[in-house]
Amino acid sequence: MSLPLGTPSALSPDARQEALTALSGVAGETELDVLVVGGGVVGAGTALDAVTRGLNTGLVEQRDLASGTSSRSSKLIHGGLRYLEMLDFGLVREALQERGLLLTRLAPHLVRPVPFLYPLTGRGWERPYIGSGLILYDGMAMLGKTGRTLGMGVPRHRHLFRRQVARIAPDFKSDKIAGAIQYYDCQVDDARLVLALARTAAGHGAHVATRVKVTGFLREAERVVGVRAVDLEDGSELEIRARVVVNAAGVWTDEIQEMVGGRGALHVKVSKGVHIMVPRDRIRSEAGFIVRTKTSVLFVIPWGRHWIIGTTDTPWDLDKAHPAASRADIDYILDHVNEILREPLDHDDVVGVWAGLRPLLSGESEPTSKISREHTVVTPVPGLVMIAGGKLTTYRVMAKDAIDAAAHSLRTTVNLTVRDSITERVPLVGADGYETRANQRVLLARRSGLHVARIDHLLGRHGGLVDDLLALVAADRLLSLPLEGAEDYLAAEVVYAVTHEGARHLDDVLTRRTRISIETFDRGVSAAPHAARLMAAELGWDDARTADEVDHYLRRVEAERQSQLMLTDQEADEARVKATDIV
Repeated sequence: MSLPLGTPSALSPDARQEALTALSGVAGETELDVLVVGGGVVGAGTALDAVTRGLNTGLVEQRDLASGTSSRSSKLIHGGLRYLEMLDFGLVREALQERGLLLTRLAPHLVRPVPFLYPLTGRGWERPYIGSGLILYDGMAMLGKTGRTLGMGVPRHRHLFRRQVARIAPDFKSDKIAGAIQYYDCQVDDARLVLALARTAAGHGAHVATRVKVTGFLREAERVVGVRAVDLEDGSELEIRARVVVNAAGVWTDEIQEMVGGRGALHVKVSKGVHIMVPRDRIRSEAGFIVRTKTSVLFVIPWGRHWIIGTTDTPWDLDKAHPAASRADIDYILDHVNEILREPLDHDDVVGVWAGLRPLLSGESEPTSKISREHTVVTPVPGLVMIAGGKLTTYRVMAKDAIDAAAHSLRTTVNLTVRDSITERVPLVGADGYETRANQRVLLARRSGLHVARIDHLLGRHGGLVDDLLALVAADRLLSLPLEGAEDYLAAEVVYAVTHEGARHLDDVLTRRTRISIETFDRGVSAAPHAARLMAAELGWDDARTADEVDHYLRRVEAERQSQLMLTDQEADEARVKATDIV
């Protein structure tokens, strides 16, 4: 049983078709002010920035929201402590300010502090050197752009000696460290952050449509005036007219640029980052920690009942839609983390694996680990704005800069005055009411018949929208049961993913609306049939379509498992691409 779909931010099954109707002009809207291409964190953030400035806004994404880079990150909202070593103070300051906004104002239900240990090896200079860096890190977090104290929202760092580290992290090899410094950063479910951005944009009037692929640009003389696109679900072609098109396609930037004849100042170098997930009980520690490698750092990050460990940083020039992790990638991660653990991890401990691609602004010949994470906005031809680079934490700044560039174009071509960005004051869906509902967690558990731990789980994923989930449970008690094969999630969450969160396929639910595909040893295989049946009831799938969805998901999981046995990127890619996308 579904909830009423009166919430403007609900990405319901009907909302997609309504968005397509509006985008194509059938509903009487002849032209958008801004069309955003790309449904990752930058694209969704850009759509939100545009619509909250009063611009008629659309967003199209060729697959699912956050289906690429924005669901495959380290899931950290952080200032980039290691960028201090590169003396990139501007990037660190900017990222820390954004971290504070997300944690305290924009998405407190999704972003939470997490402690990290920075191990010290005993070299005499190391403790004062790292300590002074963390003093600077904390100080930057305290100050706003005008020098006004904002408050970090996280505890300050503190120095620890070997005995204290042994109490906090008994599985560290004590002979490898002389102590540590504990500091805090924040983490987020990256896919749910993107979803919250898209839903918030839709709630303010943006037209959001997934499974729509841009195939070319509409031109009037030199000016871009929209795009040609195809609805991948039914094959229909459409034209979407817009005064400005913003390309926020991430690793696909070069391909989009080619559609306007290759004219542009951006070239993106793609870097692959692989992460693994292992059970929480395999490493006894109350905090995450950092392992330094010759070229970068490895993060070990607490994630509920698991640890996330990563990442790698290697060039990738193969399939961009489905980057593959190889056995060599996994071996690299295991080998380096085992250097500091008493009980080494092996392949049997790995629950989940994912590979993501970073869109890095290319330099001449430097390795990807050295390329700046800063972003750039360019206007290669009139009517087209392109943005690339950056990092998850600074998505809002990137979005603001992109729409500032679009505003300049609108002002000079159609004499449209655009207001300044206000997104630093626009909470994402779920933020409002979150604190109150968190205080009422015991009362909500009593009224709903759910365990308090279930309420905490829902609050951490939906915030103040927990009421929506509890209404589903109240209307159909079967939805209060755990999902078969993935007991950490309720059946209600699958239904809600379809009715309010824009999920169109089983893969959307098991991979991005939930994290079942990386949090269960069987990668969600056991949960797939039950989840598909729940989705079928909402989307009107017949038995054949339901079976196709399950079969596709199982083939995808098997292809990923096979790729992770291969020693090279080329072999891993060949194994992964055997499972094609479902339409």
